[in-house]
This record gives sequence, C-alpha cells and structure tokens, in this order.
Amino acid sequence: MIVVTGATGNVGRALVRMLTEGGHAGARLTEARVPVTAEARVPVTAEARVPVTAVARHITDADVPPGVRAVAADLAEPAGLRDAFDGAEALFLLVAGEDPRGILEVAKTAGIRRVVLLSSQGAATRPEAYGHPRLFEAAVRESGLDWTVLRSGGMAGNALAWAESIRTRREAAAPFGDVGLPFVDPEDVAAVAAAVLRDPDAHRGATYTLTGPAPTTPRERAAAIAAALGEPVRFTEQTPEEAHALMARFMPLPVVEGTLAILGAPTDDERRVSPDVARVLGRAPGTFAAWAGRNVAAFR
Repeated sequence: MIVVTGATGNVGRALVRMLTEGGHAGARLTEARVPVTAEARVPVTAEARVPVTAVARHITDADVPPGVRAVAADLAEPAGLRDAFDGAEALFLLVAGEDPRGILEVAKTAGIRRVVLLSSQGAATRPEAYGHPRLFEAAVRESGLDWTVLRSGGMAGNALAWAESIRTRREAAAPFGDVGLPFVDPEDVAAVAAAVLRDPDAHRGATYTLTGPAPTTPRERAAAIAAALGEPVRFTEQTPEEAHALMARFMPLPVVEGTLAILGAPTDDERRVSPDVARVLGRAPGTFAAWAGRNVAAFR
C-alpha cells in the first residue's frame, strides 16, 4: 500500500488517480489539450492498480476514487498519522508541519520502507530562504528508509491565483512580467512520483529536479490563458513591493523574499530546463499552454 499525503492538492490528487488507474505513463495529456483516449492509455491490469491511502487535513470518501481509503490527518501532528500509515510500505510526503523526523519515525514504526519527498528546487538554489524543505530533505536522507527526493520548480498551477481576476475582469497581475522560468505541470510532477513509487529500485537515492520544457514569462502565461479562453486577458505588471505585500499575507517572509528573488533574478540553474522529467517518464514535459487548455474552466 502507498500513502499519499496532500491528497486533495494539485499533485496529490493527480497522483492518487494515476496510482489507482495504473499505467502512469499513459496519463500523459496531449498538446491538443485533451486527455489521450482510453484506447491510447497503458492497459490497466489488476496488478497495475496499487492500494492507496489518501491523507489530507480535510478529506472524505467523496474526494477520492472508489477503493481508495481516505484518512483525515495532519502532518503537523505526527502522532495522528499512525492509523493512516499502518500497513503501508511506501509514503509520498509533502513538506508540511515542523517535525519531519517525527513523521518518519511514525512511518518506520508502521512498517513503511521507502519515502518519496516532494521538495522545492529552492532547497538547492536558495538554501537560506528554503530552510524548511532542506530540513525535510535532511530528515529523509538520514531516516534509514529508502528515499527519492523530487525538487519541483515553480508549478503551472500557481496561475490559478489569477482565476478570480481573469474570470471577473479578464486581468492578470504579476511582478517581473518579462522574466521567464520553466514552470512545471503538476500532472508531470505526479507522473514522476507515480513512476518512482512503482519502480523504487530504479530511483533509490536519487534527487530529481522537475521543470517544464521551456521558460515562460508571466506575460506569456497570461497570453496562453487568453488563447485557451479565446478572449483577451490584460496583463498588469506589479511592482516588487506590491507583490511582496500580497504574498506576505499567506507566506512566511523568508519564503516571500526567496520567491521574489527567483521570480525577478533567477540564477542560471533556476532558468535551466531539467532533463529529469523526460529521463523518468520517457517523454517531454507538458507545456504551460497545454496546462492552460486543460484548466480553462477555472478562468471562464
């Protein structure tokens, strides 16, 4: 059995679906912005399906596919994870809560033997600002469990922060409108996690950096959403100060400052397209335009 934490989020929800459908490689979405046909998917066999426990702070059976066990639990309270972890052999872990070693001790006691951690590229490129992911990475590596670390770059799903402003007034605002970064599709992050969980021997002790296929700027991402809508979307460039004030409402200040540094003055490593999605999945990562097409209903 595999435990998926953050199972109601963009990555976790997709991962649960891929593991229960089987054939994670067949979950690729085409550039035509629609799912591949059922006939084109990897055949699903009883052996391909994996028993899954889906964990989130607020989750019910209605949030998961049939046959998936839903458990409401909080990574901030490791003792409360025992029931969710019991009988599992693998764990997909988010960076959440303040006690990664406590979480991993509960996992080991429950019989979990391997962990896949979803971390951040910033743990490598901005260690002073991304101490929380670094703490989780160190705990995983020192846990005695088999491990794989996935360092995600910025995610395409971050554009959902524009959903209300695009729906109501066809406007998207962001700082550093012409600075490009290779944002990754959350579906690709989930697909890599599924591949690693299904073939742990091939990925034991690996650290993968996950990006999209090419850098895109905020202005270009707004234009891609406009193209998916078939209507114009006005892009407004925020000042760094305006963006800082908005982000500080829901993010710790070191993370706000680190994020703005990445968005405004990315390093060469942060601009670089990583080969790791293609290396693991055997195909190129999806484009932002494809993500926008699949998620266009959020902006209508």
